[in-house]
Amino acid sequence: EKNYVYGDTKQEVKVYVKVFTNSPFLVCMDLARSREEVIDPKYLWIGPDRKNLEGQMYVNLTKTGKLMVMGFKESMSGAYTCTLSHKIIETTTQEERVVFEAYKFMVYAYREADHAYQVFVRFTTRECELAANSQFFEELKKILNNIISDLTCHIIESSYKCHSIKRPKQGLLHELFVSFQVNPFAPGWEEVCHQVPYDCEDATNMRVQEARERIGEFFNEQTYALKHEFQTVPTIHYVDNSFSVTHIDSCRPGFGKNDITHKNCASCCVVCEPGTYSPNNEVTCQICTRPRVKKYGARSC
Repeated sequence: EKNYVYGDTKQEVKVYVKVFTNSPFLVCMDLARSREEVIDPKYLWIGPDRKNLEGQMYVNLTKTGKLMVMGFKESMSGAYTCTLSHKIIETTTQEERVVFEAYKFMVYAYREADHAYQVFVRFTTRECELAANSQFFEELKKILNNIISDLTCHIIESSYKCHSIKRPKQGLLHELFVSFQVNPFAPGWEEVCHQVPYDCEDATNMRVQEARERIGEFFNEQTYALKHEFQTVPTIHYVDNSFSVTHIDSCRPGFGKNDITHKNCASCCVVCEPGTYSPNNEVTCQICTRPRVKKYGARSC
Protein backbone atom coordinates (compact mmCIF):
# COMPACT_ATOMS: atom_id res chain seq x y z
CA GLU A 1 0.00 0.00 0.00
CA LYS A 2 1.14 3.51 -0.79
CA ASN A 3 1.99 4.71 2.70
CA TYR A 4 3.16 1.36 4.15
CA VAL A 5 6.73 0.11 4.28
CA TYR A 6 7.01 -3.60 5.10
CA GLY A 7 9.80 -5.19 7.09
CA ASP A 8 12.20 -7.87 5.93
CA THR A 9 13.60 -10.53 8.28
CA LYS A 10 16.66 -11.04 6.04
CA GLN A 11 17.86 -7.42 5.83
CA GLU A 12 17.28 -3.95 7.19
CA VAL A 13 14.92 -1.73 5.23
CA LYS A 14 15.96 1.86 4.48
CA VAL A 15 13.29 4.54 4.76
CA TYR A 16 13.68 8.24 3.90
CA VAL A 17 11.49 10.87 5.59
CA LYS A 18 11.47 14.53 4.58
CA VAL A 19 12.22 16.77 7.58
CA PHE A 20 9.16 18.06 9.49
CA THR A 21 6.83 15.54 7.79
CA ASN A 22 5.41 12.26 9.11
CA SER A 23 7.03 8.97 8.18
CA PRO A 24 5.10 6.33 6.26
CA PHE A 25 3.70 3.50 8.41
CA LEU A 26 6.44 0.97 9.18
CA VAL A 27 4.81 -2.45 9.25
CA CYS A 28 6.11 -5.01 11.77
CA MET A 29 5.76 -7.85 9.23
CA ASP A 30 6.98 -8.68 5.77
CA LEU A 31 4.51 -8.54 2.91
CA ALA A 32 4.03 -12.34 2.85
CA ARG A 33 3.32 -12.54 6.59
CA SER A 34 0.81 -9.66 6.35
CA ARG A 35 -1.28 -11.76 3.93
CA GLU A 36 -1.49 -14.71 6.32
CA GLU A 37 -3.41 -15.41 9.48
CA VAL A 38 -1.39 -14.39 12.56
CA ILE A 39 -2.47 -15.72 15.97
CA ASP A 40 -2.07 -13.61 19.15
CA PRO A 41 0.39 -11.13 17.63
CA LYS A 42 2.36 -8.89 19.97
CA TYR A 43 4.61 -6.07 18.85
CA LEU A 44 7.56 -4.42 20.57
CA TRP A 45 8.96 -1.30 18.87
CA ILE A 46 12.34 0.08 19.99
CA GLY A 47 13.62 3.48 18.76
CA PRO A 48 17.15 4.73 17.99
CA ASP A 49 17.62 5.70 21.66
CA ARG A 50 16.86 2.03 22.56
CA LYS A 51 13.65 3.03 24.35
CA ASN A 52 10.28 1.36 23.97
CA LEU A 53 8.23 3.56 21.62
CA GLU A 54 4.84 2.69 23.07
CA GLY A 55 3.25 5.79 24.61
CA GLN A 56 5.81 8.24 23.16
CA MET A 57 4.23 11.56 22.12
CA TYR A 58 5.92 11.72 18.70
CA VAL A 59 4.72 8.33 17.41
CA ASN A 60 1.47 6.91 16.14
CA LEU A 61 1.52 3.20 17.04
CA THR A 62 -1.49 1.18 15.92
CA LYS A 63 -2.92 -1.96 17.52
CA THR A 64 -1.78 -3.93 14.47
CA GLY A 65 1.85 -2.96 15.06
CA LYS A 66 2.23 -0.21 12.47
CA LEU A 67 4.49 2.69 13.47
CA MET A 68 4.42 6.28 12.18
CA VAL A 69 7.00 8.79 13.45
CA MET A 70 5.54 12.30 13.39
CA GLY A 71 7.20 15.67 12.71
CA PHE A 72 10.45 13.97 11.72
CA LYS A 73 13.70 15.75 12.68
CA GLU A 74 17.27 14.76 11.84
CA SER A 75 17.85 13.70 15.47
CA MET A 76 15.10 11.08 15.06
CA SER A 77 17.13 9.25 12.40
CA GLY A 78 18.48 5.79 13.15
CA ALA A 79 17.43 2.19 13.71
CA TYR A 80 13.80 1.40 14.49
CA THR A 81 13.43 -2.28 15.36
CA CYS A 82 10.29 -4.29 15.91
CA THR A 83 9.94 -7.75 17.41
CA LEU A 84 6.80 -9.60 16.39
CA SER A 85 5.76 -12.56 18.55
CA HIS A 86 2.89 -14.80 17.53
CA LYS A 87 1.61 -18.32 18.15
CA ILE A 88 1.61 -21.32 15.89
CA ILE A 89 -1.00 -23.94 16.88
CA GLU A 90 -0.57 -27.52 15.66
CA THR A 91 -3.84 -28.58 14.05
CA THR A 92 -3.77 -32.18 15.29
CA THR A 93 -2.47 -31.70 18.85
CA GLN A 94 -3.54 -28.08 19.43
CA GLU A 95 -0.06 -27.60 20.88
CA GLU A 96 0.96 -23.94 21.00
CA ARG A 97 4.41 -22.50 20.43
CA VAL A 98 5.50 -18.87 20.32
CA VAL A 99 7.56 -17.64 17.38
CA PHE A 100 9.61 -14.42 17.31
CA GLU A 101 10.56 -12.39 14.24
CA ALA A 102 12.72 -9.25 14.22
CA TYR A 103 12.45 -6.43 11.70
CA LYS A 104 14.86 -3.54 11.39
CA PHE A 105 14.20 -0.23 9.64
CA MET A 106 16.95 2.36 9.13
CA VAL A 107 15.07 5.66 8.97
CA TYR A 108 16.84 8.76 7.65
CA ALA A 109 15.78 12.40 7.59
CA TYR A 110 16.31 14.11 4.25
CA ARG A 111 15.88 17.52 2.66
CA GLU A 112 15.44 18.48 -0.97
CA ALA A 113 18.70 19.74 -2.48
CA ASP A 114 19.03 23.52 -2.88
CA HIS A 115 19.23 24.43 -6.54
CA ALA A 116 21.35 27.06 -8.25
CA TYR A 117 22.20 27.56 -11.93
CA GLN A 118 25.56 28.13 -13.61
CA VAL A 119 25.05 30.24 -16.73
CA PHE A 120 27.41 30.59 -19.69
CA VAL A 121 26.85 33.23 -22.36
CA ARG A 122 28.94 34.92 -25.08
CA PHE A 123 29.13 38.44 -26.52
CA THR A 124 30.92 39.67 -29.63
CA THR A 125 33.25 42.64 -29.06
CA ARG A 126 35.50 44.69 -31.32
CA GLU A 127 38.74 43.79 -29.58
CA CYS A 128 39.89 42.17 -26.34
CA GLU A 129 41.71 45.30 -25.09
CA LEU A 130 38.58 47.44 -25.35
CA ALA A 131 38.05 49.43 -22.11
CA ALA A 132 34.30 49.16 -22.63
CA ASN A 133 34.43 45.36 -22.10
CA SER A 134 34.74 45.59 -18.31
CA GLN A 135 32.20 48.44 -18.12
CA PHE A 136 29.79 46.35 -20.17
CA PHE A 137 30.32 43.34 -17.85
CA GLU A 138 29.58 45.42 -14.72
CA GLU A 139 26.47 46.88 -16.37
CA LEU A 140 25.28 43.40 -17.40
CA LYS A 141 25.56 42.17 -13.79
CA LYS A 142 23.50 45.14 -12.55
CA ILE A 143 20.77 44.51 -15.13
CA LEU A 144 20.59 40.79 -14.33
CA ASN A 145 20.49 41.44 -10.57
CA ASN A 146 17.66 43.94 -11.08
CA ILE A 147 15.65 41.39 -13.06
CA ILE A 148 15.73 38.83 -10.20
CA SER A 149 16.15 40.90 -7.00
CA ASP A 150 12.44 40.70 -6.06
CA LEU A 151 12.87 36.89 -5.88
CA THR A 152 15.67 37.30 -3.26
CA CYS A 153 17.99 35.74 -5.83
CA HIS A 154 21.27 37.25 -7.01
CA ILE A 155 24.20 36.81 -9.38
CA ILE A 156 27.38 35.43 -7.78
CA GLU A 157 30.78 34.07 -8.91
CA SER A 158 30.63 36.10 -12.09
CA SER A 159 33.60 36.41 -14.44
CA TYR A 160 34.48 36.91 -18.09
CA LYS A 161 37.39 36.25 -20.44
CA CYS A 162 38.00 37.59 -23.90
CA HIS A 163 39.07 35.16 -26.62
CA SER A 164 40.02 35.51 -30.29
CA ILE A 165 38.05 33.17 -32.52
CA LYS A 166 38.63 32.08 -36.11
CA ARG A 167 35.53 30.73 -37.82
CA PRO A 168 35.38 29.17 -41.30
CA LYS A 169 35.04 31.78 -44.06
CA GLN A 170 35.31 34.66 -41.55
CA GLY A 171 38.15 36.79 -40.28
CA LEU A 172 39.34 36.88 -36.68
CA LEU A 173 36.55 37.63 -34.20
CA HIS A 174 36.71 38.58 -30.52
CA GLU A 175 34.23 37.28 -27.98
CA LEU A 176 33.60 37.73 -24.27
CA PHE A 177 32.94 34.39 -22.54
CA VAL A 178 30.77 35.34 -19.55
CA SER A 179 29.90 32.99 -16.69
CA PHE A 180 27.90 33.54 -13.52
CA GLN A 181 25.77 31.67 -11.00
CA VAL A 182 22.10 32.38 -10.30
CA ASN A 183 21.82 31.83 -6.55
CA PRO A 184 18.68 31.87 -4.33
CA PHE A 185 20.36 33.15 -1.16
CA ALA A 186 20.42 36.93 -1.67
CA PRO A 187 20.19 39.04 1.51
CA GLY A 188 16.68 38.70 2.96
CA TRP A 189 16.08 35.10 1.84
CA GLU A 190 15.76 33.90 5.46
CA GLU A 191 12.80 36.20 6.09
CA VAL A 192 11.04 34.70 3.09
CA CYS A 193 11.93 31.25 4.46
CA HIS A 194 10.36 31.93 7.85
CA GLN A 195 7.00 32.27 6.14
CA VAL A 196 7.29 28.63 4.94
CA PRO A 197 9.55 26.90 7.48
CA TYR A 198 8.70 23.33 6.54
CA ASP A 199 9.35 23.42 2.82
CA CYS A 200 12.00 26.10 2.66
CA GLU A 201 13.94 24.27 -0.06
CA ASP A 202 10.80 24.00 -2.14
CA ALA A 203 10.27 27.78 -1.83
CA THR A 204 13.89 28.73 -2.64
CA ASN A 205 13.98 26.22 -5.51
CA MET A 206 10.82 27.66 -7.05
CA ARG A 207 12.24 31.19 -6.76
CA VAL A 208 15.59 30.34 -8.33
CA GLN A 209 13.88 28.48 -11.17
CA GLU A 210 11.78 31.58 -11.85
CA ALA A 211 15.01 33.66 -11.78
CA ARG A 212 16.65 31.30 -14.29
CA GLU A 213 13.63 31.57 -16.60
CA ARG A 214 13.65 35.39 -16.42
CA ILE A 215 17.35 35.49 -17.32
CA GLY A 216 16.79 33.06 -20.20
CA GLU A 217 13.99 35.31 -21.46
CA PHE A 218 16.28 38.36 -21.18
CA PHE A 219 18.83 36.76 -23.53
CA ASN A 220 16.08 35.66 -25.93
CA GLU A 221 15.01 39.29 -26.10
CA GLN A 222 18.60 40.25 -27.04
CA THR A 223 18.36 38.01 -30.11
CA TYR A 224 15.04 39.58 -31.13
CA ALA A 225 16.33 43.14 -30.55
CA LEU A 226 19.45 42.56 -32.67
CA LYS A 227 17.35 41.28 -35.56
CA HIS A 228 14.50 43.79 -35.42
CA GLU A 229 15.35 46.91 -33.43
CA PHE A 230 18.92 48.01 -34.27
CA GLN A 231 19.86 49.67 -37.53
CA THR A 232 23.52 49.62 -36.43
CA VAL A 233 24.67 46.57 -34.48
CA PRO A 234 26.24 47.63 -31.13
CA THR A 235 30.00 47.15 -30.64
CA ILE A 236 29.34 44.56 -27.93
CA HIS A 237 26.37 42.33 -28.60
CA TYR A 238 24.95 38.95 -27.65
CA VAL A 239 25.99 35.87 -29.66
CA ASP A 240 22.80 34.16 -30.81
CA ASN A 241 22.06 30.81 -29.03
CA SER A 242 25.13 31.09 -26.79
CA PHE A 243 23.05 30.98 -23.59
CA SER A 244 23.53 27.68 -21.74
CA VAL A 245 22.70 26.59 -18.21
CA THR A 246 24.03 23.90 -15.86
CA HIS A 247 22.06 22.83 -12.82
CA ILE A 248 23.99 22.85 -9.47
CA ASP A 249 22.83 21.19 -6.24
CA SER A 250 23.91 21.97 -2.70
CA CYS A 251 22.86 20.61 0.71
CA ARG A 252 22.25 22.36 4.03
CA PRO A 253 24.86 21.83 6.79
CA GLY A 254 24.45 18.40 8.41
CA PHE A 255 23.16 16.84 5.18
CA GLY A 256 24.78 15.37 2.07
CA LYS A 257 24.26 13.16 -0.98
CA ASN A 258 25.53 9.62 -1.41
CA ASP A 259 24.21 7.68 -4.38
CA ILE A 260 25.92 4.47 -3.20
CA THR A 261 24.74 4.34 0.43
CA HIS A 262 21.40 5.97 -0.39
CA LYS A 263 20.75 4.82 -3.93
CA ASN A 264 16.96 4.87 -3.38
CA CYS A 265 17.19 8.56 -2.52
CA ALA A 266 20.18 9.51 -4.69
CA SER A 267 19.00 13.07 -5.42
CA CYS A 268 18.13 13.74 -1.75
CA CYS A 269 20.27 15.54 0.80
CA VAL A 270 20.27 12.81 3.47
CA VAL A 271 21.23 13.46 7.10
CA CYS A 272 24.95 12.81 7.79
CA GLU A 273 25.43 9.53 9.67
CA PRO A 274 27.30 9.30 13.00
CA GLY A 275 31.04 9.65 12.39
CA THR A 276 30.49 12.02 9.46
CA TYR A 277 29.69 15.72 9.24
CA SER A 278 29.01 18.58 6.84
CA PRO A 279 29.87 22.09 8.04
CA ASN A 280 28.68 23.99 4.96
CA ASN A 281 26.63 23.78 1.76
CA GLU A 282 28.78 21.12 0.11
CA VAL A 283 27.05 18.07 -1.33
CA THR A 284 28.89 15.39 0.65
CA CYS A 285 29.23 14.42 4.30
CA GLN A 286 32.91 14.24 5.29
CA ILE A 287 34.38 11.51 7.50
CA CYS A 288 35.55 12.63 10.95
CA THR A 289 39.19 11.68 11.51
CA ARG A 290 38.66 11.28 15.26
CA PRO A 291 34.93 10.79 15.54
CA ARG A 292 33.67 12.16 18.82
CA VAL A 293 30.35 12.75 17.14
CA LYS A 294 27.81 9.96 17.66
CA LYS A 295 24.76 11.81 16.36
CA TYR A 296 22.99 12.22 13.06
CA GLY A 297 23.19 15.56 11.25
CA ALA A 298 26.54 16.69 12.70
CA ARG A 299 27.91 20.01 11.42
CA SER A 300 31.32 19.58 13.03
CA CYS A 301 33.46 16.88 14.59
